[in-house]
Amino acid sequence: MAIISTKAIVLSAIKYSDSSLIVKCYTEHLGVKTYLIRGVLKSRKGAIKAAYFQPLTLLTIEANHKQKSNLHSLKEVHVFHAYTSIHTDIVKQSIVLFLSEILSSSIQEEEENSVLYEYVETALIWLDTHDKIANFHLLFLLNLTKYLGFYPDLFNQETASSFNLFEGSFSNTSTDKNCIVHHHLFLFKRLLGINFDAIEDVLFSKQDRQALLQIIIRYFEFHLDGFRKPKSLTILETVFS
Repeated sequence: MAIISTKAIVLSAIKYSDSSLIVKCYTEHLGVKTYLIRGVLKSRKGAIKAAYFQPLTLLTIEANHKQKSNLHSLKEVHVFHAYTSIHTDIVKQSIVLFLSEILSSSIQEEEENSVLYEYVETALIWLDTHDKIANFHLLFLLNLTKYLGFYPDLFNQETASSFNLFEGSFSNTSTDKNCIVHHHLFLFKRLLGINFDAIEDVLFSKQDRQALLQIIIRYFEFHLDGFRKPKSLTILETVFS
């Protein structure tokens, strides 16, 4: 058994028995890890609180990791960045619930990827500290593909008449059913190459936003084995409608 200290982002928490939780985290140093937290739902005096395991909470943890087990235990837990607006803003709550499902389905590796970890952490703090966030989830997902290995190939971007979601590249062949063209292509291009501070300047109608989200979800489905369309997608679409 090894004692590990690392930052961690909560991906999911599932009730186990009457009093315990099974929590999946994306850790800075060890990738995806799962923890059994016994008695946390019944004990009010314990140092580890159930409230720490809301979706995408940013933690520092000290954990006991067993070599031949997929289920580990936590010794200490602290919130290292307490959100100021995410837990009180219904739109941000919906975005966080949606993104926690996406990340849980997209990241499977039990190994360190500090660049991906830093991207997710930095993006969540940006979301917490900004107000104009209607397009945040779109840019978060598209830029996430850089770290998952299938960001769009930008060659021929300016002159191409279509983007092939399956191939991940621009082309001038628009007959393929996996291609986006015309207005959808225009919307997709507007997100490419920008950072979060630039999304305030990108104006989409609610119809455009929904169309873009469906396109990006399809893109994920093509490129990630086992990717599941999030159950919270309908909640997110309702919030933005």
